[in-house]
Amino acid sequence: MLTFVLCLVLLVAAYFTYGRYLEHVCKIDGAASVPSSHLYDGVDYVPMPRWRTFLIQLLNIAGTGPIFGAILGACYGPVAFLWITIGGIFMGAMHDYLSGVILVRNDGLSITEIVARYLGKGAGVFMRVFSVILLLLVGVVFIVSPADILASKFELISKGWWLGIIIAYYFIATLLPVDKLIGKIYPLFGAALVAMALGLLGVLFLGDYTIPQMTLENLHINADKLPLVPTLFITIACGAISGFHATQSPLMARCVNNERECRFVFYGAMISESIIALIWAAISMAFFYDDGGVAAVLAQHGNNAAWAVNTIADSTLGIVGSILAILGVVAAPITSGDTAFRSARLIIADVFHIEQRTHWKRLVICAPLFAAGVALTFIDFAVVWRYFAWTNQALATVVLWCIVVYLFRNKYNYWVAIIPALFMTYICSSFVFVSNQFVGLGATPLAYLLGGALTVALTAVMCYKLYKDGR
Repeated sequence: MLTFVLCLVLLVAAYFTYGRYLEHVCKIDGAASVPSSHLYDGVDYVPMPRWRTFLIQLLNIAGTGPIFGAILGACYGPVAFLWITIGGIFMGAMHDYLSGVILVRNDGLSITEIVARYLGKGAGVFMRVFSVILLLLVGVVFIVSPADILASKFELISKGWWLGIIIAYYFIATLLPVDKLIGKIYPLFGAALVAMALGLLGVLFLGDYTIPQMTLENLHINADKLPLVPTLFITIACGAISGFHATQSPLMARCVNNERECRFVFYGAMISESIIALIWAAISMAFFYDDGGVAAVLAQHGNNAAWAVNTIADSTLGIVGSILAILGVVAAPITSGDTAFRSARLIIADVFHIEQRTHWKRLVICAPLFAAGVALTFIDFAVVWRYFAWTNQALATVVLWCIVVYLFRNKYNYWVAIIPALFMTYICSSFVFVSNQFVGLGATPLAYLLGGALTVALTAVMCYKLYKDGR
């Protein structure tokens, strides 16, 4: 319990300390013009209250990430607390905040255009194609998974009908101005996500539960095949650092009222997500402590994190918990899914310079996107989804290097980003050689050496880029 409480305190304190320091690093100017003002279009560029943009940002970036990822990460033991805390403060929240500031200062452009602007046209072209495909897959997966859950809970309505309902909602939400639907209902779902986490926090403090003692040992039942480095850092993404966030942040970068709101909206939302992940990791370890641990129990239920969420919420929070669990397991992926499609629309619009005030121009982009999405719902994503976690962290690594270049060009302290960039480059590189999803050498010295060699090569490319910028 002591480690959990200390990590919780550090996350809260980081918002007021490290978050404020990052404001100083990038020289925040509350008087500077922001996109919602000088690019107002009534569709995507719409000023909204700070509390509303915060809750929408939280729900956009969260989805089921800080819940499912934290539960799966808890299989490795209390060491997951350290990654959520250190990663959340110095990597994830820094990544979300500084990329958010860059987006605000670059007219709220999609992250693909920001990468092209700071890492070069080649990187930009790659990111455009990569991001649209990734967002399309995320959107489709977040159509199928909530449909499966709803079909199992409400057997009178078939999965096909739920798929149709969700797709129809996605289409409407993607087309409508951001303040008409997303701006009104997302804060409610965001509040429910926070309420569920606070309820579980109360259970941890007031209930008769035991959180395992802190250890750096890998407690996963498949520890030989799933080493801590790099697998834990890939498994827990949204609670520590996630590249998907950078694809979502432009939505709220177009809605903030001034630069000073960025710490609350971007850094604050990520810290909140880390706290939610920390709570879910702790409650899952405590709840299944007497049953042999999280990994053992999940293995008996097909490693189904959704089952764990429902079991924990229903058992600890009663009827209210059951309602909140449905919101967390169903509404959260739905709300991440529709913003994934929306982000894909904005990226395509930015690439081809298609203004989005006109209804039919939004429809021209949305129609083929959803046609592809509907077609992909008939494909088994079991294999594809296994690669998403790595892809997510790889995207975060690209954004981190983009932040490094931005800070370097503006003569800001780029060390706040370059150390996380180096770390994540090694994590993603070593995973390629260690994991059976790629080369499959296992946790061998050769795999880690090859990961190190690839990291050195990629770092050399980036150093040359910084050298050229310096000249």
